[in-house]
This record gives sequence, structure tokens and C-alpha cells, in this order.
Amino acid sequence: MSNFWDQIFNFASTTVNDVGHQLMLDFGTVQADEKADGSLVTRSDQWADLEIRTRIAATFPEHGVLSEEAEHIFPHQDWCWIIDPLDGTTNFARGIPIWGISVGLLYQGIPVFGLIHLPPLHQTFHGFWFGSSSLTGTEGAFLNGQPIHASSDPLTSNHFFNLCSRSVAIAPHLPCKIRMLGMAAYNFLTVALGATLGGIEATPKIWDIAGSWVIVKAAGAVWCPLSGEPFPLEIGRNYGTQSYPTLVVSQPQLLSVFEPFVDNFKHK
Repeated sequence: MSNFWDQIFNFASTTVNDVGHQLMLDFGTVQADEKADGSLVTRSDQWADLEIRTRIAATFPEHGVLSEEAEHIFPHQDWCWIIDPLDGTTNFARGIPIWGISVGLLYQGIPVFGLIHLPPLHQTFHGFWFGSSSLTGTEGAFLNGQPIHASSDPLTSNHFFNLCSRSVAIAPHLPCKIRMLGMAAYNFLTVALGATLGGIEATPKIWDIAGSWVIVKAAGAVWCPLSGEPFPLEIGRNYGTQSYPTLVVSQPQLLSVFEPFVDNFKHK
């Protein structure tokens, strides 16, 4: 399937780079509106969502699409793209350069490819991870084409753990330094990169995690869902309001360190 995966990567890379170029022209200049769930949206989010969906339909007409701004019902096709057209909208609208475009490709409801592009930082992460599927190919996680891997460092007070805005209450109790980046996927990508030892997102949606899930797993980090495994997705289900609180750590032995701090985010 090497030619197929090359086609997938080249399409995704070209698409997010083209979209990212246009978004850079809007960066820090657009007005954000509040959606029903309290998150922000701009005309840039909506344009990017439509542009990516249009390109997928033209290139892979047999594939389904799930997207933040338009399509919330998981379709019946074996292959489905999940789009977050602008992760970090608040940063984007305020002129803070941590935001990106995320695409993930699912096979039978499980992500197998993810690509996340951060135009202001000139960083593009991608990964392939096939798990127990019947698919074949070369697995791995990459930043700008170079392999990345989660850190094997022992925990010290000078290592980093990422929080989201809804998890800051645990900050004083953590045994390391904290960072809050304002972009859900990037919270987890820094663990895959080896820059941080862990991170939590309390209320991410499926488009926040589909692309990063692949990269985190391919980089050897540990994805710990706090409300049940998100994948495989279910045909016909509406994913518009479902949140997936998630802990990611760089190595299995750190689960016992950080899980007690995030216990309150578990769905009973």
C-alpha cells in the first residue's frame, strides 16, 4: 500500500499548507464569535473547513468526512477524514502563534494517519499507526519529516506537564512545571516530540484528538482516555457535543504518577 500512503500524505500535506498560507493572512485580524458550547469560531475556521472538505470530495469521493464546523454524523464509509480546520482559534484570533490545522484519516472507525500543521511555527507533524487493523505500511511519527519519539527521561521538578484551561486546578499539586498552550492537539504533540512528559485535555472533541492520537501512539507515548476508549467511532452517531477527557504521558510508568491528579476528570 506504499503508493496509497504516499498519496494520502501528499494530499494532506499540500492541503494543509495551502490552507495554512491563507490563514496566515487572517492571523490576528479576524473577529471571533462564541458558539453554543462556549468555544470560539471565526470566518477563517469556516472557510478552512469548507476548503478541506471540498478538496477531499474532489480527490477521494468514496471517503466520508467528519468536521468541526459542518459534518458531525459519523458516516458509513470504511475510510473517513476528520477535520479540525483551526485548532487554537482563541490563540489565532488574539495573535498568539500556537494554532494549527489537523486532519486524521480513519479506517473502519479507527485513526491510522494524522497530520497537524502549525503555520506560525513552521512545524508539521504526521504519523502512521495501524494497530490491530489489517493495514500494512511503515509506522512512525515525524516532525518536518524527521522521526520523533516520546521522552524516556525520569520525572524531575524541571520537566513539563501541559494543562488545558479547564484543568488548572490541579497545577499546584503536580510534581513538575506546567505549561498551557491553548491548542488541544499541541498539548499532546509536545509529549510525542519528547518536549514534555505529559498533558491533559478535559473537554476535547473528536476532531481535537483524531490526528494527534495517531502521532502520539506512533511516537511511543501512552494515550489514556478518562471516559472510555474513543475509537472505533460508531456509524450514524452524532459526535458534535461528545467530549473525550484524555491524559497522555511519555511512558507507562508515569501513569501511576499523574492519574491520581486527573481522577476528577474521569466520567463515572
